[in-house]
Amino acid sequence: MAQLVLLRHGQSQANQDNVYTGWSDVPLTTHGATEARQAGKCLAGYHFNFTAVHTSVLQRAIITANIVMAELDISDLPLYKTWRLNERHYGALRGQNKAVTRKLFGPKQVALWRRSYRTVPPKLAHPDHDRRYTRLGYEFEPLAESLEMALARLVPYWVDHVGPQLIDGHDQLIVAHGSTIRALIKYLEGISDQDIDKVEVANGQPIVYTLDRRLQIKDKLVL
Repeated sequence: MAQLVLLRHGQSQANQDNVYTGWSDVPLTTHGATEARQAGKCLAGYHFNFTAVHTSVLQRAIITANIVMAELDISDLPLYKTWRLNERHYGALRGQNKAVTRKLFGPKQVALWRRSYRTVPPKLAHPDHDRRYTRLGYEFEPLAESLEMALARLVPYWVDHVGPQLIDGHDQLIVAHGSTIRALIKYLEGISDQDIDKVEVANGQPIVYTLDRRLQIKDKLVL
């Protein structure tokens, strides 16, 4: 048996401003840092034996991970950063206020963009050419992603780097984003394409899975 903890980053500036973020690199708010510390203190009350922490290449997740690791006194552990755990790419919606988009496009369309499994938001006209993704090739950078597309680029990291550690009995901590954690939850729990739109992931609230050596869920606890 091993335990997997999934944690969405603390409140970001974009969360506070109610705007779409995606791959934009926004900071935590003061409240977000407090949420990260509270998550760490909460996890410290349990008996985890983490051997590694995994996060995205976006600062709101990285800083949350560092705060949690400090609270758990595990800052010496490896912290692996990968673009595969990045938030879903919101394309041309990025930076727009969510309430305003509901007025412009209607609540049903916005709900599809935000919550459905296969709907892709309006695309960017061209990729950002961000230095973090240069080695992947400029043509690789997405113009927008559905949740399905985010899951597709996330699964190889799970299969190669997280799953094997859990199979060997090593507890793992993943600090990521609302959509990528929703995607992982769908993958782990076998949630249908239709029902995933009902799954919510709160900022700074740890989700703990106990998994057997076949990575089958034996227990789930939301702290």
